[in-house]
Amino acid sequence: MPPLMTRTASPASRAAMLKPTAINTILAEVREVRSAGKAVTSLMRGEPDFPTPSHICSAATQSLASGRTTYPDNRGEPGLRDAIAVKLRRDNGLTYDPATEILVTTGATLGIHTALMALVSEGDGVLIPDPVYDAYQSPILLAGGVIQPVRASIVQDRFVLTREALEAAATPSSRVLILNTPWNPAGTVLRAAELREISEFALRRNITVVSDEIYEAVVYEDHRHVSPASLSDEMHSSTVLVNSLSKTYAMTGWRVGYCAASASVISSMLLVLQQSSRGPATFVQDAAAVALMGSQEAVKAMQHEYAARRARVLAAMDGLPRVRALPPEGGFFVMVDVRSTGIPSNDIRRRLLNDHGVAVVHGSAYGPGGEGTLRVSFASGGNVLSEGLDKLREGLARL
Repeated sequence: MPPLMTRTASPASRAAMLKPTAINTILAEVREVRSAGKAVTSLMRGEPDFPTPSHICSAATQSLASGRTTYPDNRGEPGLRDAIAVKLRRDNGLTYDPATEILVTTGATLGIHTALMALVSEGDGVLIPDPVYDAYQSPILLAGGVIQPVRASIVQDRFVLTREALEAAATPSSRVLILNTPWNPAGTVLRAAELREISEFALRRNITVVSDEIYEAVVYEDHRHVSPASLSDEMHSSTVLVNSLSKTYAMTGWRVGYCAASASVISSMLLVLQQSSRGPATFVQDAAAVALMGSQEAVKAMQHEYAARRARVLAAMDGLPRVRALPPEGGFFVMVDVRSTGIPSNDIRRRLLNDHGVAVVHGSAYGPGGEGTLRVSFASGGNVLSEGLDKLREGLARL
């Protein structure tokens, strides 16, 4: 008999459309630099360095001890859905039926993926701000959508999304607009007047808004988070709200998030979700309900610390030639404007990593609209932030 031919599995063509996120690409470079014996301080990731508040951890262990280890309700445990409904009413002025209009997901990432799979048909346009969190792109492509960037502008030291830019980017195929407020990486908290203008655009064109509100609790000075769904009854029906407990409660590893939308949309999203996930573990959902319904003092303490870290970054960037920090209104990141150097942002990022041992993200990783900026994270504080800022200031001063 002739020898059997060796065959290898071939990836599907859809996999060729996907690419690693900017963070994962840069992390590979950081590992390479560290493997050569050089110390690297990371001012790159958006992961809080706080421990999860103890009363939330205690709720999880108590739930485990009571035997809450079976499959969860695929919509989310009723107790957690009830808590989410209370939170949305308390913090956002929004009313949703926990039985039919709320869906619990394994983090906001899966929530966004599920929403896009339920809303986007082959060839539909999905409008996204430029620059914006780059992990939105792959789920759009997997859903068969077409990415339609909306170019933002820097006006008075803040990124803005104008009606004119939206109209220029939209086509008759546009079906979904992804918003992120507070906006990663830009740091902008979209104001009520700005959101009303965006909402009028979306309603006139029959575009559904997917609103990623994961940084809602991290805002500064007199800025206030406003959900697009709160603007009118029409926007309530035309918005899919996506959120998570990761940033607000320092629960990144717990992987628990939620979506709120009309019953018909949630029903479709549930069908999508059932194909890939049973949802977060039951005891995790019990702890999440305690997080939402219990004391919020830990959240306030973290907000206070983030504000202090923000001030440290702004002070460190002050006085550098050809460099200007854009004060963030929300989130964990300062966008540093280096356009006056005339050097591409990725080239500056590489110099900072290889020559000065500090890792940041180049603005162009989030779209052409981010070119000429660097994203500097203050999600970690203490010595990490101090050392990173010293290295960053030294490196930028030598451009």
